[in-house]
Amino acid sequence: MKRRIPLFTLTGVPDADVSTHPFTTDHGLGLSLLRFNRAKAGDTDDVVLVVHGLTTSSDMFIMPEHDNLVRFLLDHGFGDVWTLDYRMSNRYPYNRAMHRYTMDEIAAFDFPAALRTLRNVVGQGRRIHVVTHCLGSVSFLMSLFGGAVDGIASVVANSAGLTPRVPAWSRVKLQFAPTIVERVLGFEYLDPAWGQEPALSRGWLFSKLVDLAHPECGVSACHLLSLMWGTGWPALYFHENLHQVTHERGGDLYGASGMHYYRHVRKMVEAGRAVKYDERDPAVAHLPNDYLASAAAVRTPVLLTTGDDNRVFADSNIECWKRLEEVAPGRHELEVFPGYGHQDVFMGKNVSRDVFPRMLEFLKRQAA
Repeated sequence: MKRRIPLFTLTGVPDADVSTHPFTTDHGLGLSLLRFNRAKAGDTDDVVLVVHGLTTSSDMFIMPEHDNLVRFLLDHGFGDVWTLDYRMSNRYPYNRAMHRYTMDEIAAFDFPAALRTLRNVVGQGRRIHVVTHCLGSVSFLMSLFGGAVDGIASVVANSAGLTPRVPAWSRVKLQFAPTIVERVLGFEYLDPAWGQEPALSRGWLFSKLVDLAHPECGVSACHLLSLMWGTGWPALYFHENLHQVTHERGGDLYGASGMHYYRHVRKMVEAGRAVKYDERDPAVAHLPNDYLASAAAVRTPVLLTTGDDNRVFADSNIECWKRLEEVAPGRHELEVFPGYGHQDVFMGKNVSRDVFPRMLEFLKRQAA
């Protein structure tokens, strides 16, 4: 299949100096940052770091088919924007295996190493603002509220935060799917691009079975994504919010995912808050078992955002804001975007009009 938009293209962010900054975590993984820079020396004290969710990558913030987040920030006063591809990124092979990574490890190792690398480049005195999404939001807030990172000026956290909640059918999937996928079906991962594999391959056959349950459109990747995440037809977004080309290239924008992260999400959903997956794991012993326990002491303001019909993480961020408001009244903010779901908050065709201005307003207040 010929791609209408090249894989891993940077054409969505014109007129910026783009540089790649690889780094290694203390957990033994090589990861990478992309820097999009229009600022001249002394122009600004503010830097924005943007963090994707599970199965996506930096690509979701630099899409050329719409006014993407990185370009929007560059055009509106934030001249130094970075995107992070940590271990959940589809640019790496880590999720094409039956791995046992957890969000505790991401909080403990990926974000501290990324911020050290960023600060070594931009200088230690710059204000760092972070915009996060999905399990990137959950794991970054775990890192921040768990004390693994500090010195963050502000955070925008979309869809889920420290109180993950999911629809009823998603709870059923979280309970049984990891074991069924790994032990019964024998898949090491699920991949939304399986429909593009050779006919009669195992992945192709599985995608055809999933297609039977999703008559809402003709894109197999969209159907598999609804199986992998959330409850709905489709689950991640509303079709009408996307450009057609965005909908069609779901197999490129979203990647394969191993199942172990789902087990950690399940434990958090059952607990009603972000908790450590394995309290006996010595590698993350410096992190709290309950990431909300010291929330009152965290001074970094957080804007929690979500679509008003989020079929992946439901009202997670509304609940998170309520919990934070109880312990730190007035410090954190909430914004619910009408007509949006989970992924279309960043990847929709009209987000530069409907969504990004609110995020920008919050970031500018924290940068003042």
